[in-house]
Amino acid sequence: MAAGSGTKAAERLYDMVVFGASGFTGQFVVEEVARAAATAAAGEGPLCRGPLRWAVAGRSREKLRAVLERAAERLGKATLGAEVDVLLCDVGDAVSLAAMAKQTRVVLNCVGPYRFFGEPVVEACVENGASCIDISGEPQFLEGMYLKYNEKAAEKGVYVVGSCGFDSIPADMGVLYTRDKLKGTLTAVESFLSVKSGPEGVCVHDGTWKSAVYGLADEDNLRKLRKKIGYAPVPIVGAKLKKRGFLFYNQEFKEYSIPFMGSDGSVVKRTQRYLHTELQETPVQYGAYVNVGGLGSVIKLMFAGMLFLLLVKFNFGRKLLTKYPEFFSAGRFTKEGPTQKQMDGTSFTMTFFGEGYSEGQDPQSGKPNVKICTEVKGPEPGYVATPIAMVQAAVSLLEDAHSLPKRGGVYSPGAAFSKTKLIDRLNRRGVEFSVISKPEV
Repeated sequence: MAAGSGTKAAERLYDMVVFGASGFTGQFVVEEVARAAATAAAGEGPLCRGPLRWAVAGRSREKLRAVLERAAERLGKATLGAEVDVLLCDVGDAVSLAAMAKQTRVVLNCVGPYRFFGEPVVEACVENGASCIDISGEPQFLEGMYLKYNEKAAEKGVYVVGSCGFDSIPADMGVLYTRDKLKGTLTAVESFLSVKSGPEGVCVHDGTWKSAVYGLADEDNLRKLRKKIGYAPVPIVGAKLKKRGFLFYNQEFKEYSIPFMGSDGSVVKRTQRYLHTELQETPVQYGAYVNVGGLGSVIKLMFAGMLFLLLVKFNFGRKLLTKYPEFFSAGRFTKEGPTQKQMDGTSFTMTFFGEGYSEGQDPQSGKPNVKICTEVKGPEPGYVATPIAMVQAAVSLLEDAHSLPKRGGVYSPGAAFSKTKLIDRLNRRGVEFSVISKPEV
């Protein structure tokens, strides 16, 4: 029976538990859950079936209490203490993880890098009938969990959904939104990410940096893992989407673009494979890019990128990169993370250019004859948009049980949420999906 439905779920003490609540990202997720709980208590918003029952979990009671105090202060409340439980739980202690998983319908796992700390949480959730959501941008972890736990999760009726943060809900749901807005058959999409910052600049906590360092160092194992899984190739429908070079001038944005190095491409591909094989939907080809600015930015980026790729190959190089993130990223990644001012001044726009075939046109013959442009816009990606995406994904698991895939399992966001109200929920919370230009023939 699904963790999001039925009597078993009702017997659980909590709807959701934030694990790793006192970590850098966890504290913002706590704040976002507190917001969702406040709207539910007021009888507004998506959770109108009574109060949201939730808890925070981590190793230190003092730190967890401090995070709840901070969240209360940010929401203008006297306290959150009485209504939110505190669970002591350690990723290295399987008994404590099992105890947490047994008490909740959904675990929001904020403890990364997931390649080191993610699996014990997934295992505890699957074994004890809780669904699990994470914000991993690490394809090897995500696909490794699919290989090991998909069948068991299906048996238990629970949903394990990775990449439910900025990696990769805007991209994955953005492709589905674009497809749904095109009258006809969408066959290919390219997305371009632009991040705007205020006078204080952009900054990211070094947890994300570490994930990138270890992920790039281990690319060979990712190839082996995919061989083991034995993915069926996704058929190419319509004109083949051309791969762009490593660096190109983008006429649409009047700046240079490079391929996006995150997990968006692999996550979207997993979703499209699922929708094609399980639901017989036309698969969409996808290319992910990021806009990097003018020539000056390009030269800086090339230099930093070459140094990074050289150092990441060696053990001592990886030690240097993880010890001095600020130096090697020209100040973009720091051990302290962004200031409130930096977060307030930062926003993102992801623009999707889609092409396909109008109704009645056969996508297997002739050139694409319709185009569409859509956009996903939102606040600062790492610590504002990510918690919003994660919490609304959890709400969708709880509220839209009838619209989830029939079987439990390990899913990408688009595969899990394509039929749910997730996009409406994100729109209400300021991660906005819109059509920029209607299909033109």
